[in-house]
Amino acid sequence: MNGKSPKIQDVAKVAGVSTATVSRALSNPDLVSDKTRTTVLDAVAKTGYRVNRAAKNLRKRQSDAILALLPDLGNPFFSQILSGIESVFTTSDLSLLVSDTKGIREDNLLDYFMDMRADGMILLDGAIPRNILSQLQSSSFGNRIIFACEWKPEFDFPSVRSDNFGGAVQAIEHLYGLGHRKIGHISGPRNNVLTKERLRGVEAAMADLELPINREFFIDGGAFSLDAGAQAARSFMEMSDRPTAIACGSDLIAMGFISEISRRGLKVPDDISVVGFDDIEIAGSYIPSLTTIRQNRTQIGVLAASYLLDQIANRVTDNAAQVQEVGVKLIARQSTAAP
Repeated sequence: MNGKSPKIQDVAKVAGVSTATVSRALSNPDLVSDKTRTTVLDAVAKTGYRVNRAAKNLRKRQSDAILALLPDLGNPFFSQILSGIESVFTTSDLSLLVSDTKGIREDNLLDYFMDMRADGMILLDGAIPRNILSQLQSSSFGNRIIFACEWKPEFDFPSVRSDNFGGAVQAIEHLYGLGHRKIGHISGPRNNVLTKERLRGVEAAMADLELPINREFFIDGGAFSLDAGAQAARSFMEMSDRPTAIACGSDLIAMGFISEISRRGLKVPDDISVVGFDDIEIAGSYIPSLTTIRQNRTQIGVLAASYLLDQIANRVTDNAAQVQEVGVKLIARQSTAAP
């Protein structure tokens, strides 16, 4: 209007209401009638008025942003989880901030709350140092934090996670059903909670099926990565007695393993069957297509975001030890066959 940025007074004039009514319609629409809200929104569109979100947030003492912390921004596993989180926040007028946990300082995470840069946090990394988690838990913001995918058992933040134990059991039962009796396992990062749960599932399933557990067939991958799978493949090639099937701690491990043994002249599944865990986007297009355990990653994101919103709005009465476990499913493809 006249070359100047439109103000709330301009909206009020076009809508034929007071500035207080415009403010209520934009910040607390439930306090005005549907007709008034529609009239104000039409006036906003006509004038081109934009809400000063920074000033609004300062008045409300909140940022309208949620921070999601990942262990590795480059890992494709997290894409669907973030998509699920975003799908919830877009309907709640919240922004999603994404960062990784590399190099975080003890005071960094608490500062997000203190400086009003975030109203809540979704932690997707179970390796965040204990002193940082203790500081968050003992602060007044402890009820605005939730674990998703990974978690730390000694902290009682709410958690949304997959059935990692059950998924590992399904992988072993699938290989057993194909006729495999010499089965190995490539684990993920040492001391990682997912590594422990999946290893526990592998061992429990093999015990139930009365399969021998040969520790030489169990390889410490050290990471959920292609490099970890390739290194495990080199250890596999050096074995005098080899398993006929391998259950891997992640799809990336499985793909790194398959690539390395293929480079060395072995074929999957002719020489060895391989099962992954995650069902990342490329798993079905990989050569050979990867048999894997599918995690419903979108649902993990949706549930975590929804629960966090309930926490922030004080709709959760008992915050301690709330765990939501999402089911998993084995997807059989070309990387497994009878021995």
